[in-house]
Amino acid sequence: MKKIIITLALFVGLTSVVRSQDFHLSLYDAPPMFLNPAFTGLIDSKARVHAQYRNQWSSVTFKPFTTALISGDIPKGKWGYGVQIINMRAGIGNYNAFQFLLSGAYSVQLDKNKLHNLSFGLQAGITQKTLREELLTFDEQYNHRNGGYFDNGTSSNENFNRQSLILPQVNAGVLYYYAKQQSRVNPFVGISAFNLTHPKESFYRQDNNLPLRFYMHCGTRVNINELIYVIPKILIMKQGKAFEQTYAVDGGYYLKPGKIFILAGYVFRAKDASVANIGFKKDNYQLKFAYDFNTSSLKTASKSRGAMEIAFTYLVGKEKINKIKHCPRL
Repeated sequence: MKKIIITLALFVGLTSVVRSQDFHLSLYDAPPMFLNPAFTGLIDSKARVHAQYRNQWSSVTFKPFTTALISGDIPKGKWGYGVQIINMRAGIGNYNAFQFLLSGAYSVQLDKNKLHNLSFGLQAGITQKTLREELLTFDEQYNHRNGGYFDNGTSSNENFNRQSLILPQVNAGVLYYYAKQQSRVNPFVGISAFNLTHPKESFYRQDNNLPLRFYMHCGTRVNINELIYVIPKILIMKQGKAFEQTYAVDGGYYLKPGKIFILAGYVFRAKDASVANIGFKKDNYQLKFAYDFNTSSLKTASKSRGAMEIAFTYLVGKEKINKIKHCPRL
């Protein structure tokens, strides 16, 4: 019983430390710079503001994993500039990762009609990670008396060197997209890489470098008619020994052409979760809700309940004239 309690505590509190796997989102392309820095400034408006929140594993722990993200970006000719702030917290030990990133991108048109496009993006900033050792319990602190309990007054014999550290963060990406608005099919494909400097992260006196995280994402928008579109898409992620495959489809139905449409989608994350999302878009505003149904081996404990997520996007000064777009048709 003691080993089970300790294992669960460490899983809830230190998953991101032990496995060195970054946090991720189900609505992964709602915050575009989170998916690929090459998306920076690829909008038909003066600016884009985005906010997103995720709450995960509240069904199995009173200290769930939470992710809060805000970002903003602007286009300037062929250039795009942006900023992204993320705060991620997990577990009993209040493991927290705060990230501040500046992002830039440069777009190149591959044909005279500006329909085939390449965008190159770069992000740089810092990540601060903190942990409260006094909130954790360890094997050496377990007392067998009175049915067994953890005694925080007993030394854990753990040699924490620090409880806070700051890491440099450098990410990069490239994106191809076909931007013709009148086209029935608008394909896109991108590759992005994160943690390019392999920053050292450890709360102990150990060499533990954060491994590269790679994304490969692709898909196509299919305009079925003037009222309906669908976007089948794939996301492949790899970081160290962690490998994840995501297959998804999004769709939109115009209730009032050019004004309001309903959004819906489904995401299948192999050996992990099924995600349903719904939302709406009106003029410059977009709001989406998603819920993860856990399908992994943890579903017995979670009762298939995984995560709740909400995403909001506002386009400042969006173009109202119907013309060829110079952003990915997502």
